[in-house]
Amino acid sequence: MPHNQPAPPRAIVHLNVAHFAVAVERVVDSRLRGRPVIVAPEGAARAVVYDMSAEAFGAGVRKGLSLERARRVCRDARLLPPRPERYERAMDALWERARRFAPAVEATDTAGHVFLDLTGTARLFGAPTEVAWRIRRELRVELGLDPIWSVAPNKLLAKVATRLVKPSGEYVVEQGQGAALLRPLSLRLLPGVEPHDLRVLGDLHLERAGQVAQLSLEQLRVVVGSSARLLHDLVRGVDASPVVPGRGGPAGAEVREHTFSGPDTNDPAEVEGALYALVEAAGAALRRRNLVARRVGLTLDHADGVRLIRSASSAVGTANDLQLFALARVALQRAWLRRVRLRHLRLRCDRLAAPSAQLCLPLQRRAEEARQQGRDDALVGALDRIRGRFGAGAVQLGRTLTPGARPPP
Repeated sequence: MPHNQPAPPRAIVHLNVAHFAVAVERVVDSRLRGRPVIVAPEGAARAVVYDMSAEAFGAGVRKGLSLERARRVCRDARLLPPRPERYERAMDALWERARRFAPAVEATDTAGHVFLDLTGTARLFGAPTEVAWRIRRELRVELGLDPIWSVAPNKLLAKVATRLVKPSGEYVVEQGQGAALLRPLSLRLLPGVEPHDLRVLGDLHLERAGQVAQLSLEQLRVVVGSSARLLHDLVRGVDASPVVPGRGGPAGAEVREHTFSGPDTNDPAEVEGALYALVEAAGAALRRRNLVARRVGLTLDHADGVRLIRSASSAVGTANDLQLFALARVALQRAWLRRVRLRHLRLRCDRLAAPSAQLCLPLQRRAEEARQQGRDDALVGALDRIRGRFGAGAVQLGRTLTPGARPPP
């Protein structure tokens, strides 16, 4: 592209199959269509709702609600056990269809969400709205799934837009309209706003994006501390995060999972050992791609079927194992609030960006942070070189040697 020619505006498509687990179950069994359905582990003590149909949602059922209460508020619902492997296969098929139409397609969860980056591809594939319509038609014919879709200038606005038309429909966010779209919306509709930040802002009667957008970055730091930069950008519709090509696992690189090899556990040493091993794998993948993560998300699956998801953010971003682990531990502290044993951990490093050479900190603190980061980077770099020469198991940190904590290669 000639250097004097402006870059084409970003065009991000978000596909969202609402109530994904139920949608997949209805493809398998058409008798479930049109009737309330609850997906939950029926035999587990203190079981909670994994997913529900739009009909059950309308009756008051929500994800995470106790199964006992869900059955009281929706007595005629059909109960099905969760089948994660089935949903994984459906997501693989969804991603395979979507990637025919875009050079970059991201699908890193099992809940029916897919992002496509169609920036500058109009000559190859047609206008982004036409591509979205074609994908939707193919998915309906080939897979029996009917996604919501949106087109927007970035991933944040695209995801919010599909939330606005859920459970069905489409939404196009024009360039420059992001702030106006978000202004009247509840903060709860914005992905990435942490529950504790919602509580703090709610205590100040700040419940809508437009209200928070009136605050300066310095004012936000007083209110929410380290989350200020993220919130400052979110409420203004600012999001430079790329669509990272891949379907979870090795292709997605920033997603790592661990199922405890022994019995379910609530031993802190074993859990933190498994978490650090996940962080090491994700950090190595980020460094290979010369990317940093500005958010670490953690999913905890308990033995009774309860799933809790929390995250922690960094304004600067990092690919250093030690710094990623510090963020992961914060997410773990926010999520691990129950005594029930854990069965499965899922780590996700997202809001990826190129490494930043400048820290947005006061000069003295910036120098201290730079020295500490230099020491951390030197240590992790040395570990990378040893493992690169002698193998991944050549050197390990002590916490990853806890029995059962090391995830499978």
